[in-house]
Amino acid sequence: MLTGRSIRVVPSVLDADFGRLAEQIAAVEAAGADALHLDVMDGHFVPNLSLGVPVVASIRRHTRLFLDTHLMITDPGKYAPAFVDAGAGSITFHIETVHQPRELIRQIRRLGVRVGVSINPGTPAEAILGIVDQVDIVLVMTVWPGFGGQRFMAECLEKIELLSKRMLPEQWLEVDGGVNVETAPRVVAAGANTLVAGSAIFGSPEPGAAFRALVQAAGQVPARAGDAA
Repeated sequence: MLTGRSIRVVPSVLDADFGRLAEQIAAVEAAGADALHLDVMDGHFVPNLSLGVPVVASIRRHTRLFLDTHLMITDPGKYAPAFVDAGAGSITFHIETVHQPRELIRQIRRLGVRVGVSINPGTPAEAILGIVDQVDIVLVMTVWPGFGGQRFMAECLEKIELLSKRMLPEQWLEVDGGVNVETAPRVVAAGANTLVAGSAIFGSPEPGAAFRALVQAAGQVPARAGDAA
């Protein structure tokens, strides 16, 4: 769902109840979500294991929502085709895992999906400024990737502000980590237009209502100087 200054809220299924996954996805879809965030972890790049190809394929069978797929893995180029075949609508890789990002961007584009690049909290925005114009999504992690429910790292706001000045409105400047009704207005004010939220939505007994509350919070941000009315 888009709100305010074209702000998109994307529920992250990492924090969903996997025993009720189809039901919880249906709840946020009914509440207005138009995308889901899928965190893929390999236990190497990040200290956790999560979704694999079969889970993505199963989710695809149960929803028409756009599948925003975040590969937190050491070899994204090797596994990207399998996730696209499973139904991913985009593939986001971490700049920390690749030596030739432009070639990987071209490889993913050839698969027919959107391309994103992500940076960890400790990685400066300058690490991706040279490729920002080549991707559809820039994902700024505001927690260290690997586990949901972590505290939002406010020191990343400056990075979001810098990147927002280099991006076009149609690109997603996505923020993931500690996003909730309190932090959402801060990241939107910094320039983000896509907010990923897991525990703030699926940690609630009513994910649909939690999604709507976050959409409302994200929209309660004054337009920045220079924004279109």
